[in-house]
Amino acid sequence: MELRKYFSKFIKQRRKKLSEKDLALSTNISKMIAQEIKDISLYRQAFTLKASSKKGENYERLEFLGDSILGSTISCYLFKTYPDANEGYLTQMKSKIVNRKNLNKIGDNLKLVQLSPAGNTSVLSENISGNLFEALIGAIYLDLGYETCQDILLKKLLPPQELLKLENKIASYKSILLEWSQKKKVELRYDTQEEHQNKHISFKSCVWIDGKKISCATESSKKKAEEKAAQRAFYTLNKKEHILEKSKLDS
Repeated sequence: MELRKYFSKFIKQRRKKLSEKDLALSTNISKMIAQEIKDISLYRQAFTLKASSKKGENYERLEFLGDSILGSTISCYLFKTYPDANEGYLTQMKSKIVNRKNLNKIGDNLKLVQLSPAGNTSVLSENISGNLFEALIGAIYLDLGYETCQDILLKKLLPPQELLKLENKIASYKSILLEWSQKKKVELRYDTQEEHQNKHISFKSCVWIDGKKISCATESSKKKAEEKAAQRAFYTLNKKEHILEKSKLDS
């Protein structure tokens, strides 16, 4: 009881020493992770964008660290949760969780960009939300330790019920088509061309299987165009035969 009173008094004294901005950041992070943070400077760095950093102290180094912590945490979780699944299935599940699109979604839901002082005024990359999420993980790890960071990740930021939603989600239609074509021993190729219209550059990609055009799609990048074309080809082919294996043991 005495220890609890001392800790509460210590937290209040420490909060009084924080600037208004740091106090707001500390409060937001603590509510988000349901845990009192210790070193506000780590979180300040985690939400400092590269363009606004003076000494190179921005989120990028913490993002690098957070990426590793996230990967190891998810790998351990999947290994324990799916004891009968093979390496292929575990790899696919991990990819669905840690891929950039999903991390961006998590970062958006947590409204992490709003925690950056320059978040509302800078021109931001399309992956900034996911990058800041990984930087936050890096900061939590350095501030509170590995076990506490794992606990926060799996209970607050990436709870099991959210991870289960990704189980039947397809992370890459290109990967699915490639695996299917190899099993069926058919030729799969992408014909992707750069297109120019009114000074605007786009990419058109068509999926060909055994010399037959299956689908086409146009997007702002080659990668996006091929993935969308693969998605359309998947739905076209899936009407005729079962492409996606449902069993995790056969993945």
